[in-house]
Amino acid sequence: MPDKSGPGLGINAWLEDELYQEYLHDRAAIDESWKALFENGHRTNGLAAQVPSARPETAPPPVEGDLEPLRGPAAAVARNMEASLSIPVATSQRTIAVKVVDENRTIINQHLSVVGQSKVSYTHLIAWAVIKALRAYPNLNSAYVERDGQAFRLRRSYVNFGVAVDVAGKDGARSLVVPNIRNAEKLNFQQFLSAYDDLVARARAGKLTLEDFQDTTISLTNPGTVGTVGSVPRLMPGQGAIIATGAIDYPAEFQGAAPETRALLGISKVMTITCTYDHRIIQGAESGLFLARVQALLQGDSNFYEDIFADLRLPYQPAKWEPDRSTALPGAGADQLPAAAKQAAVLQLINAYRVRGHLIADLDPLGSKPSYHPELDPANYGLTIWDLDRHFITGSLAMDERDGAPYPTATLREILEILRQTYCGKMGCEYMNIQVPEQKRWLQLRLEPASAKAPLDSATRRRILERLIEAEQFEHFLHSRYVGHKRFSLEGAETAIAILDELLRRAAQQDVHEVVIGMAHRGRLNVLANLIGMPFGQIFSSFESEEPTSVQGSGDVKYHLGATGVRTFEGRELVVSVSPNPSHLEAVDPVVEGIVRPKQDRLGDVERRRVIPLLVHGDAAFAGQGIVAETLNLSQLPGYCTGGTIHLIINNQIGFTTPPEEARSTPYPTDVARMVQAPIFHVNGDDPEAAIRAARLAFDYRQRFNKDVVIDMICYRRHGHNETDDPSYTQPLLYRKIREHPSVATLYGQRLVREGAISQEEIDSIRRRISESLDAAHKQPVSFVLSAPGPAPEVHSTAVDHATLERVVEGLTRFPADFHLHPKLRPFVERRREAFEKGGPIDWAFAEALAFGSLVLQGTPVRLSGQDSSRGTFSQRHAIFYDYENGHEYCPLRHLAPGQARFDVYDSSLSENAVLGFEFGYSLGDPLSLVLWEAQFGDFANGAQVIIDQFIAGAESKWAQPSGLVLLLPHGYEGQGPEHSSARVERFLQLCAEDNLRVINPTTPAQYFHALRRRARKPLIIFTPKSLLRHHRAVSTVSELTSGRFREVIGETGHIEPNRVTRLLLCSGKIYYDLLERQPENVAIARIEQLYPFPHAEVQDVIMRYPLTAEVVWVQEEPRNMGPWRFVQEQVQPLLAQSRRVLRYVGRPESASTATGSHRRHTEEQKAVVEAAFR
Repeated sequence: MPDKSGPGLGINAWLEDELYQEYLHDRAAIDESWKALFENGHRTNGLAAQVPSARPETAPPPVEGDLEPLRGPAAAVARNMEASLSIPVATSQRTIAVKVVDENRTIINQHLSVVGQSKVSYTHLIAWAVIKALRAYPNLNSAYVERDGQAFRLRRSYVNFGVAVDVAGKDGARSLVVPNIRNAEKLNFQQFLSAYDDLVARARAGKLTLEDFQDTTISLTNPGTVGTVGSVPRLMPGQGAIIATGAIDYPAEFQGAAPETRALLGISKVMTITCTYDHRIIQGAESGLFLARVQALLQGDSNFYEDIFADLRLPYQPAKWEPDRSTALPGAGADQLPAAAKQAAVLQLINAYRVRGHLIADLDPLGSKPSYHPELDPANYGLTIWDLDRHFITGSLAMDERDGAPYPTATLREILEILRQTYCGKMGCEYMNIQVPEQKRWLQLRLEPASAKAPLDSATRRRILERLIEAEQFEHFLHSRYVGHKRFSLEGAETAIAILDELLRRAAQQDVHEVVIGMAHRGRLNVLANLIGMPFGQIFSSFESEEPTSVQGSGDVKYHLGATGVRTFEGRELVVSVSPNPSHLEAVDPVVEGIVRPKQDRLGDVERRRVIPLLVHGDAAFAGQGIVAETLNLSQLPGYCTGGTIHLIINNQIGFTTPPEEARSTPYPTDVARMVQAPIFHVNGDDPEAAIRAARLAFDYRQRFNKDVVIDMICYRRHGHNETDDPSYTQPLLYRKIREHPSVATLYGQRLVREGAISQEEIDSIRRRISESLDAAHKQPVSFVLSAPGPAPEVHSTAVDHATLERVVEGLTRFPADFHLHPKLRPFVERRREAFEKGGPIDWAFAEALAFGSLVLQGTPVRLSGQDSSRGTFSQRHAIFYDYENGHEYCPLRHLAPGQARFDVYDSSLSENAVLGFEFGYSLGDPLSLVLWEAQFGDFANGAQVIIDQFIAGAESKWAQPSGLVLLLPHGYEGQGPEHSSARVERFLQLCAEDNLRVINPTTPAQYFHALRRRARKPLIIFTPKSLLRHHRAVSTVSELTSGRFREVIGETGHIEPNRVTRLLLCSGKIYYDLLERQPENVAIARIEQLYPFPHAEVQDVIMRYPLTAEVVWVQEEPRNMGPWRFVQEQVQPLLAQSRRVLRYVGRPESASTATGSHRRHTEEQKAVVEAAFR
């Protein structure tokens, strides 16, 4: 590097003079670098002091008029120009078409405007091409130097690129300064762009330092900005060349042509570029080749634009120089096929952007590399840069629904701009897979027109900022006050609060009564505080080692709890509730759907628009949990639809420690939602305004079409899975980037300040206000009390008078006059009428129908769902009949009497998990209805184990949520194999505690009848029969329905002398009838019909009827390690302690499988069990 102790500033010497005068006047007013120079007595005194004058001083010729002395900048410029005459220079000139430059600049700036960055100028691109061209012709960066009278070429390994900047002096006169970008060759384009803009900004603000002018190696000046076509600038000592660019315009002969003519002819704007070089070290051919290289780069050679696009993260393929392709001339009579082909290509391109545009949208706040997609490249359709200004028919593109008319034609450039702004910005949309044209057009009308992209009003923008700050401050407060506590923060995803707030606000504006939210633990506390309105102090109390006080039960961790609040928006009230959930991700989804459905029905909301389900998901869970697909599949089914769900995915791009590429096989976590043709809006979480637009669009779509809709908010997770976890163990690079990334509240606040929408002082005031409210709440914690409505009293009087049953039977056996009953079902109906008239026998299905019918006549709605439940797995129920001639449905239980309660029976999808979750939710949403879920076979409940364990068994204890849901689980060993025998009685009994369930195994239709009518807000598990449905002894009489009640224990019903009994068999369920067939006179059999709560008193009473020497045996058909045995043993053995008897087991031995797959072996095993009971 050359000596810099006495820098020659060349053309910038005027600036030195001006700064020196300012230094003499006020030393504190100038930059330290200049001050040090002046204090040391160094002055460059311009180049005139260093370079001998090229010409002798001469007296001016006589003139008329006033002489104005040149002072300050003007004098410095004059001296510099005189000095430049000492350099032998020559100039090369080249005129180049700027079509490629123009198009790529347009592409770049459209993208940068969408992502909120400053634009790129022609000068930026030309300067970058000059810097890149120096790699091929480095001699242009050299300098001529003399040492001791000898001439040298100074070869430089660095490029200090001089940029001519027009600035105003103290006197208002315009002058040039030429500071430089140091080591420009080491920068990428993004860095160069930032350095260039910073240099210009500092130049115009008077903030340049001495170092900014030192050792410039090559310069660029742009006189074309004032219309100069070509220029030969002066070359300053120390530089090898200076590049000048002229005005960009059409060739003179085409400037008067119509734009359409120029477009049709393929006429490009041109620019003259000159290179003035030091002829002592650079030759003309070299200069000419250098300009040719600059031209080649500007026309796309050597991946020039590809590299720029990559540096700027543009997901497009840049325009390149290529010849125009033929197109027909109007009126020329030529073959119009080429023009038609191009028109077709444009329409294809429009469709491609609608389908694939989201793939190149700017969605990742952390800046993942965008990917080019060939279907979005005009070149892929045979379109060239020459087509950009030609007009094409647009089809329905950008149609505005206000006037109903699209642009009839538009240039390809305009078409691309609309498409990229609509589909490739901060929001990407997936909707073209929807098969209903009306829905697609509705979305296009709200996405593509310019009105859809209108700026948000100032009040909305301020509200968004406040929501973001509230969310951020809340998390920061918890993080600082409760160090080490798990809270599953929302940091990195605060925009979710703004989205939810907008959805609730829009709901209130459209007269929605309630929004029911289901979500996992992440962000739940933030939602409870900032959206539901739970007092801060109440939340803080859960961190202060104060266990929640509850009316009953053990409670749950704070980030699983639910709450309900009433929010008021612009005078309109809206009920907002968050359903409790377990850690089993997405399990709450169908529960929320089930809660919403009866709320809609109770409101008479037939259009299902006044109660809305809103589900908040994580990205890994939405893609990975099967219950999501099951719940989506329910969305349009008649028995389960809720008018559409709004799904918000907090897509923080990681699942605990698992990255997306290891967590799913699809591009997006939302791809599962495509199965129901739900529109999907992907939004960048760092752009709250795009997120709000997506929220509005999603809400309106749901209300218009009653379908699910998905918002996929791409964000990040600032901490680990929880606050005690260090994510850098597994994602060190990602979390290094996250640590350096500003919060969305900070970014959005800076944006609003930059745009003049708010001041920094106002933002600081908002932060102080929120912080003060949090501090105040922390000083006055509020105890958290779990409260629940008291459980409804259990109905013990379950008998029904004969007249009511007669009305039910009449309705069950009455059909419309034009209904054609299936010939095989006519005897079924007639047998029911006859059985009732004769007082019996009443079988299981008939008893069930009488129970349902009596309930609906008495005002209790009944809802039954399950796989094949309307007919019944075993063809026993036939709740719905189908006309044998036309297939029309008829459900007698819906037509018993005017004014009766509803009866609904639905054949569910082939799902257990989601359907059972839905029915559990339904039982919460409508506690006044009898809600039943029936498994096709009892062990199919295995597929819903999470719902059973986490909701049905524990909801009242954990969350004070009582439920009266009834589970019908076919159970019994009849040789049907391992999967169709056992309902896993033992599992339900394991879950029993704190009076949480009712578990029964009834043996008669009358018991089943009374159990269904014995309603209580406790989940009821009924092990229902299979073979007993048609067993000749498993029947009841009408009198058993019109009198009596459910009996927890049924003692010996035969004529056996108690004193002669030597063995008492205790059993439950179907095995009773197998024992009954072989029962001797000295053995009594008692049935335990209710296993939980265990009827200790009733069982003791049965035991005490017989001699103390009588052996007590438990008999079951399940293996020893299954069924009720171990549970019953714990309950009964203490009852035998006083008589020193031991309860003996009879049943199958322990087994890994529930049952054998061999019918012969089953028969042998069953026979052995019965025989062992009597040995």
